[in-house]
Amino acid sequence: MTDPLSPDVIEPQGQSFAPRPKKRDVHGWVVLDKPVGMTSTHAVAVVKRAFSAKKAGHAGTLDPLASGLLPIALGEATKTVPFVMDGRKAYQFTVSWGSQTDTDDTEGKVIATSDDRPEATAIAALLPRFTGTISQVPPKFSAIKIAGERAYDLAREGEEVVLEPRPVEIDSLRIVSHDGATTTFEAECGKGTYVRAIARDLGLALGCLGHVAHLRRTRVGPFDITDAASVEILRESPESAAAALLPVMAALSLIPDMAVNRDAAMRLKRGQSVLLRGRDAPVESQVMYATSGGVLIAIGAIAQGEFVPHRVFNL
Repeated sequence: MTDPLSPDVIEPQGQSFAPRPKKRDVHGWVVLDKPVGMTSTHAVAVVKRAFSAKKAGHAGTLDPLASGLLPIALGEATKTVPFVMDGRKAYQFTVSWGSQTDTDDTEGKVIATSDDRPEATAIAALLPRFTGTISQVPPKFSAIKIAGERAYDLAREGEEVVLEPRPVEIDSLRIVSHDGATTTFEAECGKGTYVRAIARDLGLALGCLGHVAHLRRTRVGPFDITDAASVEILRESPESAAAALLPVMAALSLIPDMAVNRDAAMRLKRGQSVLLRGRDAPVESQVMYATSGGVLIAIGAIAQGEFVPHRVFNL
């Protein structure tokens, strides 16, 4: 006899609950146009929920203050995240002159002020010092780990945070507009570059102090802001979300590819290398990805005339 108090037969009074959608395997990239105020972790949750996806992760944190491009990998695409994170990045950002904050942006506490405001010519004259390979001290409020702890966690607890300078690459830095109180820039840079540190160091070099007032990321690796979809589009309908899903291979467009036959594909899927033949065989140590019938099979490198798989895909 069924127990009348069994959870299987108890029904809620006056309310009904929609069943939670079943998690499913979804593979590909969503290039999200993240709005200001949303954390990167929350953004991943929004995308994951839109697709009812089992697995998701982002390719590079974007601060809540910042808007713009946040690439989010679903399923097997998470295996290609390093190829996006290691790519070049582009930003448009506005520096507010006259004050320095402890976070180097508007969310922090003002720690110093200046009545001076820079001329556009003075700023332009300094920009060559901030391009190429330069030494940069990351902001104290950053995700860099110190003895296993995030720098921003230590800083929030009031501890003294000392970060060592490190080399970063800034490909270009140019002025977009200048009104005296603020200057808007466009920057292209490599992995590990902090735009907030550029603003801080420009302000110190000019003697007027400065911090980031607005920040928008417009490119990450192979992805451009024109590829991006808004949160509203993802939430509109399953069809609009599906239209925003890019293939796993979209992350690999900046590295060469090679087509292999079915037998070679089966070897690669087992983690075995494939012998390359012919005068047009790729050069040693070259990182490539292999496809068969238009389907991504593996990412690997050339070694001793063979393609050696490093990551194998189940698509």
